[in-house]
Amino acid sequence: MPAENPFRYGQLALDDAFTDRERETHELGRDLWNGQNVVLFAPRRYGKSSLVWHVAQALLARGMRVGHVDLLATPSKEKLAEKLAATIYEDIAPSLTRARERVTSLFGGLRISPSVTFEPGGGISLSFATGHASQDVDATLERLFELPAQLAAEHRLRVAVVFDEFQEIVELDPHLPALMRSVFQRQPEVAHVYLGSKRDMMNRLFNDENEPFWRSAKQMEIGRIEPDAFRTFIEGRFAKTDRGLGSATVDRVLAVTGGHPYATQELCYFLWELVPEGFSATSSDVDNALAAVLRSEHAHFSRVWEKASRGQRLVLQALAAEPDAPISEEYRRRHNLPADATVRKALRTLRDDELAARTEGGYAIAEPFFAEWILRNES
Repeated sequence: MPAENPFRYGQLALDDAFTDRERETHELGRDLWNGQNVVLFAPRRYGKSSLVWHVAQALLARGMRVGHVDLLATPSKEKLAEKLAATIYEDIAPSLTRARERVTSLFGGLRISPSVTFEPGGGISLSFATGHASQDVDATLERLFELPAQLAAEHRLRVAVVFDEFQEIVELDPHLPALMRSVFQRQPEVAHVYLGSKRDMMNRLFNDENEPFWRSAKQMEIGRIEPDAFRTFIEGRFAKTDRGLGSATVDRVLAVTGGHPYATQELCYFLWELVPEGFSATSSDVDNALAAVLRSEHAHFSRVWEKASRGQRLVLQALAAEPDAPISEEYRRRHNLPADATVRKALRTLRDDELAARTEGGYAIAEPFFAEWILRNES
């Protein structure tokens, strides 16, 4: 039986695929156990969701209840109600009674009653019909927001509710943040965790004094993983599957990825595939693995490039060639960029889409491997 590739990307990195984040793991675990609300800030593909579920696994083992609502999967308020009801039923409420009695007990007092399908294995399917008055939908959501705290108090539970892609709440209804905040501020029994992939919008939601969630949660910043921690992880994963790589090869990997969590796992996945059992990876193998990554990402990067305006493409090409530099008049001249106002407008859009990010020196392309793809496809 051939060995299984020990690296993971494109999905949650759990169990032994999860690396480092020891400080963040301990801190977030303590916060949730203490009922502290937390908002996690990080660019896309930095492992926010993996960190939360790594922590959740440990808390579940200690008896805590952890629910999860992905707001990307809730394009309407009725769908949000379905997701909330499902996680309350499946992940938070104790299974002390039979399914029908449990559903009645939990959801009998809702303004809008859900349609319930009882499945053979004991599970249920919940749905809320559209077409109800807006105030009735809001009243139903308000009651669902209240239920985790009620269950925590009644059954002496520790409860956390994770809201992924939280910035989407504004798209559902601009008034929902105020409703949620009015409920959550009365819930010391429940820790709320807010994740989002659009940094600027999340920053506005929690740091603008005119927003309902202003100063409502502890803020945690998730950065890149330190090279030494990643080095140990990479070497250990190769060694465990009877493959090796010298320190120069690891240096080459980390020089390419800069310790970016997703990018490092992705590059190592392709690198591992190139190394036969009993052999060691070389710097040449890293180059070939990078080429394989770019082929794999080509369709994604092509779509991003096609959607970008002419001004955005010019800025991306400049950042790929010369990152981490101030966007000065001299910089614009070197890279044949348009007027300052046009460049700044392009940068704002690229930052909103998390394709570019501020650095200590200026700006850089944020999307893993996108800069390399641009450089190789300019001609």
